[in-house]
Amino acid sequence: MTAGFEDVIDAFARAQQDDPGNAQLCVYHRGRLVVDLWTTRPTAHGPFGPDHVCLTMSCTKGMTATCVHLLAQRGEVDYDAPVATYWPDFASGGKERITVADVLAHRSGLAAFDPDAPIAADDLTDWHKTVGALARTEPLWEPGTAFAYHAVTYGYLAGEIVRRVDGRSLGQFLADEVAAPLDLDLWIGLPEDEEHRVVPQTDAGSAVDPDLFLRLLADAGVDTGSRLIRGYVAAAAQAANGAALNRREMHAAQIPAGNGIANARSLARMYAALIGPVDGVRLLNQKTVDDARAPQTDHLHSPAPLDQLPAPFPLRFGLGYELHRTAVPMLGPGSFGHSGAGGRLAFAHPERNTAVGYTCTRMAWDFHSGPDTRWLPWTQALENSLSRL
Repeated sequence: MTAGFEDVIDAFARAQQDDPGNAQLCVYHRGRLVVDLWTTRPTAHGPFGPDHVCLTMSCTKGMTATCVHLLAQRGEVDYDAPVATYWPDFASGGKERITVADVLAHRSGLAAFDPDAPIAADDLTDWHKTVGALARTEPLWEPGTAFAYHAVTYGYLAGEIVRRVDGRSLGQFLADEVAAPLDLDLWIGLPEDEEHRVVPQTDAGSAVDPDLFLRLLADAGVDTGSRLIRGYVAAAAQAANGAALNRREMHAAQIPAGNGIANARSLARMYAALIGPVDGVRLLNQKTVDDARAPQTDHLHSPAPLDQLPAPFPLRFGLGYELHRTAVPMLGPGSFGHSGAGGRLAFAHPERNTAVGYTCTRMAWDFHSGPDTRWLPWTQALENSLSRL
């Protein structure tokens, strides 16, 4: 623990005292590790520790976005180019004008697989089947005119752009271009010899409830038989299948919207390297960071009939990263990163030269009720520490 950040220790302890699961918290400041904390409740492999790794759920989307930005920074991907420039068979079904930026900002209209030709949960491990299905799917709304969270499809869309441009799978690109230079314990597609380090998530599926979603829609007078609603509810059910994500075959697969595996040290170190050098390695330059965190959805609304639902904590996106919002405040305006179902969180704040990774093993965050209460004590303590520097 670096001097000046001592209050974060007590705050983390308070935050976790009523949580029967385990958690890790790591903070980098000006490229240096300043906070490195973890709980020590028992696991099947002894007390929990900093080297255990966990499912990061939708924090995975931040890893995936980073890979696309690396290619854009090298001039190999143009955010404003049609996806079909890189993936020609994607142009079918009215998708010829969908841009890379539309995909990254959840504006593409492909928030779900075709509800009339659904993809089963077990099919999510089959890359060619999933991307083939998306290439055939017609958008659920006019691309670019609205946005809605692409909970599952985001990873296949962005990941296939990477594969078509670079030739490597998204998971291999991440391993070679992000994890290896920074010596990270971070994977999309976990090697078998690392499986013993994974601590399963508990209360799997508690953070997303498709039945509740259907009731909210029905109570709002929404036609739950519409193509958009059928697709969106199916996507929610796939995202809620947290128990399946505890299986080895799910860890081994590449599901770049949600099955990333990492520890807090690696999440924080990756985000630190997005905004500045870490042991001589910087991933993104300042222009790319500014492009990536520029708001992309503030002028848009959810597509009809999703726009009939109450939205107390509306989503905000840059290019692939979540931006500061009520339910995911991070360190306020300027922050960018991604939360994950159940309470995972990873982000950076460039102006404060700070990056954070938080992992947990119990899915406890209900996104309808605001920020995860486990985040609040240490976030405030971190804010206070930074303000004193």
